[in-house]
This record gives sequence, structure tokens and C-alpha cells, in this order.
Amino acid sequence: MTSVQTRRIIVALLAAFGMAACSGASRGVVRTQPSPSAQPASGARIDTTYIAKARADSARHPYTEADINFMSGMIGHHAQAIVMARWAPTHGASSSVRTLSERIINAQQDEIAIMQRWLGDRRQPVPDAVPKRMKMMMNGVEHEMLMPGMLTEAQMKQLDEARGKEFDRLFLTFMIQHHRGAVTMVKELFGSYGAGQDETVFKFASDVNVDQSTEIARMERMLAMLLIEGRTP
Repeated sequence: MTSVQTRRIIVALLAAFGMAACSGASRGVVRTQPSPSAQPASGARIDTTYIAKARADSARHPYTEADINFMSGMIGHHAQAIVMARWAPTHGASSSVRTLSERIINAQQDEIAIMQRWLGDRRQPVPDAVPKRMKMMMNGVEHEMLMPGMLTEAQMKQLDEARGKEFDRLFLTFMIQHHRGAVTMVKELFGSYGAGQDETVFKFASDVNVDQSTEIARMERMLAMLLIEGRTP
């Protein structure tokens, strides 16, 4: 091998080593973490801004007018159910209807306290626990209306005048109507844009939906026994 060939081989090897070193250095830069002074991409800045704004909006608006109307209206709705249930011992109701009535009273009294506390904590008007029509503003005009499922004055009078098996029949019939109205109110709440996001409202409304749907099924069976088999439930 001549000296010229030897020099060419050495040059080639040196060139190859140089390229490898550059490649390794390049890969090392990719693997390193960005320096503290590095600026994020514009897209990342936009996402961060939107997230911060969303969090601020959630902090300012954790509940909606629909939430307030639901919690306010359900207080009066529950209050009527309690009035109905308290008639059971004095109107000759069967033992099973009295037991059901006691459960309704205990559960709904506790729920009324939850709703009143929720409203009070948010500096909203807190209705008394009495059955009454719900006031709503529509196009700047205040209207009074019965909430879904609530009994009319005539129905309440009819129930109050009943005794024994007739009271059982009417109580079950009207309380099924009443519970279905509460389930409707829950569906309307969750169907309202942005409503039902507050943790307490969501849990309470979900519990109402499950509990009253379960009681509807139970009362339907009791009513069927009363009507079809001629037995007291």
C-alpha cells in the first residue's frame, strides 16, 4: 500500500468519525429537557388560557337559575307529600301504608333541610316548608303554577275526606302521581343547559330520581293488590 493510499484511508476514517460525532451530538440535543427560558408553542399558550378561563367561570358560576328553581320548588313539592303522609295514622290507613308514610316523612324532611341549607348558603331566598304554587318569571311577568305531580286543592280535599281502604287507594294513587312529578322535575333539571353541575344539586337530584322511582314501583304493587285481589296492601 502506497503512502498516498494510506493518507486517503486515514482521511476517510476521520471524516466518518466526524459525521458520527455530529449525529450523536444532534441526538443528545433532542434528548435534553428544554431550558427554563424556552417559550411554549402558541397552541400551548392558547390551551392554557382557555383552561384558566374555564376554571374561573366554574368558580363564579357553579350553579344556574334552573338549579335554584329546582331546589326552591322541590321544597314545596316535598312539603305536600309530608302533609299527605301525616294523614295516614288519623285516616284509618293500613299498616303498610302507614309504614310507607313514615319513610316518606323521614326522608323528605331531611331533604328539605338539605335544600334550605343549600339555598341559604348561596344567599338565595329560602322558602318555608309548606305546599304552595311555584312562582316563575316568564317574559318579565310573574306566574304561579303547580309543580309537576302536585295535587290540586280538590284532590287534597278528596284524600282528606277518605277513610280506611278508600284512603289507602287514594293515597297510593295520588302519591304515585306526586312521585312521578318529582321524577319529571329531575329530568327537566338535567335537561336545562348547564344545570345539575353543582355537586350537592347533582347528588340530591339523582337520589330523588332513584328513590322515588323505586317507591313508585312499590306503590304500584301495593295498589294492584288492593284493587285486583281486594286485600289491603
